[in-house]
Amino acid sequence: MISMSEKPVVIIVGSAHMDFTVYVDHLPKTGETVIGEKFLMSPGGKGANQAVAVARLGAKSYLISRVGTDYIGEQLVQNLVRNSVDTTYVTRDPTTYTGVALIVVDRDGRNIIAVAPGTDLKVSKEDVDRAEEIIKRASIMLLQLEIPVETVVYAARKAHSYGVKVILNPAPARKLPSEIYKYIHTITPNVVEAETLSGVKIETRDDMIKAARKLQDLGVKNVVITLGEEGALLVTEEEVKHVPTFKVTAVDTTGAGDAFNGALAVALAEGKTIDEAVLIANAAAALKCTKPGAQTGLPWREELRSFIKERIGRELI
Repeated sequence: MISMSEKPVVIIVGSAHMDFTVYVDHLPKTGETVIGEKFLMSPGGKGANQAVAVARLGAKSYLISRVGTDYIGEQLVQNLVRNSVDTTYVTRDPTTYTGVALIVVDRDGRNIIAVAPGTDLKVSKEDVDRAEEIIKRASIMLLQLEIPVETVVYAARKAHSYGVKVILNPAPARKLPSEIYKYIHTITPNVVEAETLSGVKIETRDDMIKAARKLQDLGVKNVVITLGEEGALLVTEEEVKHVPTFKVTAVDTTGAGDAFNGALAVALAEGKTIDEAVLIANAAAALKCTKPGAQTGLPWREELRSFIKERIGRELI
């Protein structure tokens, strides 16, 4: 393991909320009450998930986020601390509730979801400014789109001004101001998100490359289009490369994208090439799929190192 003094700093700016999931035989119709078979309360939010992923993989993980002063907010902070995420810049906001997602899942895995974002929508430019001193020391800033877009753009601009590499996981899919692209070192859309951002209808590999090139024309350096069990397509200024994933027996794919982005951030922070970083990220996502829980199933550094060495015969992380 790398020592504390050698740990690179990764800043994550994003959401933190609680998922309440009820598992049922069938999804309820309008006006119908369905008796659940199981209930699970689990910490979520892409920002928090990726902060935990980064911490478990050995970097110094700082989360810039907001929670309420309610019970749920306290539980989320305690969980982050247990996972070695620095919560100095997680603001307790008394003006609204901590964000929640209410999820009902049937036996076929279909679901209905209602989200009340609460404090996720209050993450602000001022929150970013409060963390300015640690941003200056960071190697990577990792962003997603479950908080206000203006905050995401502001954070990217500030990180870029200090020479910090910015990774944007553009989920959930939405159009973005053109300004943000010039601040992005690496963007990691899935196919749907790549279509939304680029305006290119994607049906073939050539379409993916066209979409990626459009994002690069806007200023992005590297585009990594994630393809689930097919791995990822890496498009840089110098190359186009399909990076295959690792075959596993999937138990729960929830949080695989967060494992991918967290691992990508750590690998780049440690000086790996973009090719190596995407391979490591694919491995982390695959390993996450073998365990249940969006956060509880995120891999630890030692198990990821062993997994990669077993599959390719050498250590990468």
